[in-house]
Amino acid sequence: MPTKRCFYEVLGVERVADDATIKASYRKLVMQYHPDRNANDPQAEVKFKEVQEAYEVLREPAKRQRYDRYGHAGLSEGPLGPGDSGDAMSDLVSEFFGGIFGGGGGRRGGRDVRVELTLDLEEAYRGGRKLVNIPRKEKCGDCSGSGAKPGTKIIKCKQCGGQGVILQGQGFFRIQRTCPYCSGRGQTIPDPCVTCQGVGLREVSLPLEINIPAGVENGMRSRVQGYGETPGGGGAPGDLHVFFHVLDHPFFQRDGRDLACEVPVTFSQSALGAEIPVPTLAGKPVTLRVQPGQQSGDQIRIPGWGMPEIGSGRVGDLIVVVRVETPRNLTKRQEELFRELAGMEESEVSPQRKSFLDRIKDFFTGGEAEQAAAPEPEGKKKRGAK
Repeated sequence: MPTKRCFYEVLGVERVADDATIKASYRKLVMQYHPDRNANDPQAEVKFKEVQEAYEVLREPAKRQRYDRYGHAGLSEGPLGPGDSGDAMSDLVSEFFGGIFGGGGGRRGGRDVRVELTLDLEEAYRGGRKLVNIPRKEKCGDCSGSGAKPGTKIIKCKQCGGQGVILQGQGFFRIQRTCPYCSGRGQTIPDPCVTCQGVGLREVSLPLEINIPAGVENGMRSRVQGYGETPGGGGAPGDLHVFFHVLDHPFFQRDGRDLACEVPVTFSQSALGAEIPVPTLAGKPVTLRVQPGQQSGDQIRIPGWGMPEIGSGRVGDLIVVVRVETPRNLTKRQEELFRELAGMEESEVSPQRKSFLDRIKDFFTGGEAEQAAAPEPEGKKKRGAK
């Protein structure tokens, strides 16, 4: 295996970089190489762990000082264990995966698992529970997580003598680096477990009922403790992070707690008024009262028929946008009635229509009227005076 890279090189910072620069680079890289974002790239997980290890050392002044002085060999007395890397990831999870129900939370040993839960708007309105298969890794049952074939043993690395590091160089100039044969573990597995290929973990699919809070919005997240992956070497499992994705609805548009929809009405309904049933996410219609003279584009608010708000018990409103439809394919009788109405509108013009027609008339005749009403220039008066 290749030699460990310089931690400053891993994070892409200078040796004189301050804590803020190191943290900013770490946050960027850990999101870039997170396994959940790179499911089909095995190298991403390697880089992700490399970034974690580098940040765990450089974020602590004492460890950074030892590393600056002795390099990787300066860390051999206290190698990074699950507890240390867990602290670094705790910062990450609290910042990027803090759930909406109970705040943050951190890793407790095992790797966290992410799952996308897709809902339609009706499911988000009702809430409830939904069965989901959670893909994760668990301790291999055949080798009890050791990675060694049952009946065989894990042996001390012959190259480093179980130290995890080897010395290179001659005379006074000698350097210590991580053993490339055991990756610093100090142990090797001569006969790997056939089931897990020496990893100590196996892929499983765990059925789990996920709680869906009524009113959940697209992009919200929830954390379920203890349903992540279990470390191969033992320890507490990680957490499950559920990301809710709410689909668009063909009829309703959501704006926080409120729902909006367009409802078509006829000419006669808008002119005379009407009561129209409007469907709701509750499964039963609510009555929309269209007032006489209702105009296309008017909004009518119906309180209490929107989305529930998580944690408050409040419910939003249903906002109905009136759309007056122009009829097509008229019957002969309908056409006769509309022509009769058109004739009445020409002889008995409504005040609003009269005002509009007057403005149109003024627009085209206003120039001539103003010219006729304008006073004659002073010079012309004098020349024309008798």
